[in-house]
Amino acid sequence: MASQVEARLAALGLTLPEVATPVASYVPAVRSGAYVYTAGQLPFVDGALPRTGKVGAAVTAEEAAELARICALNAIAAAKSVIGDLDQVARVVKVVGFVASAPDFTSQPAVMNGASNLLKEAFGEAGAHARSAVGVAVLPLDAPVEVEMVVELRNA
Repeated sequence: MASQVEARLAALGLTLPEVATPVASYVPAVRSGAYVYTAGQLPFVDGALPRTGKVGAAVTAEEAAELARICALNAIAAAKSVIGDLDQVARVVKVVGFVASAPDFTSQPAVMNGASNLLKEAFGEAGAHARSAVGVAVLPLDAPVEVEMVVELRNA
């Protein structure tokens, strides 16, 4: 039986993807006590990046927000890979978003709203979280965005 979170995602026309294979020496998510920490998730779709380049140059802020949404979906899948049932998430505690930014691009928070909005849609009020949106020079594989999150579990 699908979790309530997965049912909310399905209502949005989304399904959880397979967890992306790490591009280096790490695991996609780790559980420690009552928390799950995801590694930074790139916007992989079927194993490939749909866009590459800097936001504010090759990628628009709107496109980047959609890519951040994909990153958040991948982060949810990574969390599920270590807890099994997404209804065990009591709260999304913290999200960190990285935006590969052109030198004059300053709308990183708007880009990361793509991820934040999906987490609120998926987890309801438990999806409201603290967040950092950081502009960086470059991300792995020339990805425009990367998202990581920390979730707290119920009954851990």
